[in-house]
Amino acid sequence: MSFKVTILGCGSATPTAQRNPTAQVVELHGRFFLIDCAEGTQMQLRRNKINFQHIDHVFISHLHGDHFFGLIGFISSMHLWGRIKPLHIYANEKLREIIELQLNSSDSLLRYDINWHTLNYDGKHKLYDDKTVEVFSFPLNHRIPTCGFLIQEKQKERNLIHSKIIQYDIPIDQINAIKQGSDLLLEDGTPVPNDEITTAPPSTRCYAFCSDTIYDENVVKYIKDATLLYHEATFMHNLLERAKETYHSTTIQAATIAQLANVQQLVIGHYSARYSDTLPLLEEARTVFANTQMAMDGRIFEI
Repeated sequence: MSFKVTILGCGSATPTAQRNPTAQVVELHGRFFLIDCAEGTQMQLRRNKINFQHIDHVFISHLHGDHFFGLIGFISSMHLWGRIKPLHIYANEKLREIIELQLNSSDSLLRYDINWHTLNYDGKHKLYDDKTVEVFSFPLNHRIPTCGFLIQEKQKERNLIHSKIIQYDIPIDQINAIKQGSDLLLEDGTPVPNDEITTAPPSTRCYAFCSDTIYDENVVKYIKDATLLYHEATFMHNLLERAKETYHSTTIQAATIAQLANVQQLVIGHYSARYSDTLPLLEEARTVFANTQMAMDGRIFEI
């Protein structure tokens, strides 16, 4: 099943001619999750041919404008296009006040409900759960309360080998337990090891999103072994002190976190507007973590 991340914006605080501020769409098993919703997100969704109405869940990492200033427009457009199904928004509790003030000030009564979910900042918390997908939040270290997000597949059941079903005449009442990893028990009580009669399911895939944060190794335990990690890299490492002052990360720091967390691939983004050419940021990150890629507006990463 498809698991991909579309970068709608890879810039930091201010838009540039080449880069919009932060927003991404994650598509997994037919679900569409919007992570952050900066100014310009609607236009980027159109450019990337992503149907707004497919998005039912929006995750806002924190309340700096370059991560949510596009949300009221997104909400309004879906109303004007006739949306009636609920929209779920996961964010700091203050965002509800901001959006409701904007709606009330314009005397806007939405055709659909917004279900608000308040983020916590004291550890890992499950935000969304269905048969095949889970979404978690975890705290990041920024100037204001900030969360990262973990979107992952659930582990599938083991696959029974058809020939073994026939060979052992496996009873129906044991099949579910076997798929969960139990051994087969024959009528005489003899166990047949599970790995003899089943095959392992594909490895689960996981996407970790680390929004604005100072370098903090506490995050490693939340993103350990992720298939793909997005980590902000606002500055090159020669501006380490500036990164500390603003509670952001450098390329080297993002790459170090990827290395410590043993992730398979790193994507860096949230570039400062001072960099018209972002290739040096990529090259610097790769000196620490070779499998690093560069976020660019419109780029799609398949997981």
